[in-house]
Amino acid sequence: MKMFKILMKYSDGSSEEQDEVFDSEAEAEDYAGYLCSCYHDGAEILNLSNPGDYPIDEDDDVDYEILEVDV
Repeated sequence: MKMFKILMKYSDGSSEEQDEVFDSEAEAEDYAGYLCSCYHDGAEILNLSNPGDYPIDEDDDVDYEILEVDV
């Protein structure tokens, strides 16, 4: 049975495979979009709390890849 996972890719070259497994690629895409949004929201919140320690870096971004896994 085909299932799908998310691999988050960060601008520093690191990546992180998420634990969640999804029944469809569309579900995985939706959740990956949510995770990207959370990443950007977190950076903005840190910047608002202390801009000197957490400046907004326009080059800092996150992307994702949907992986097909067999279960």
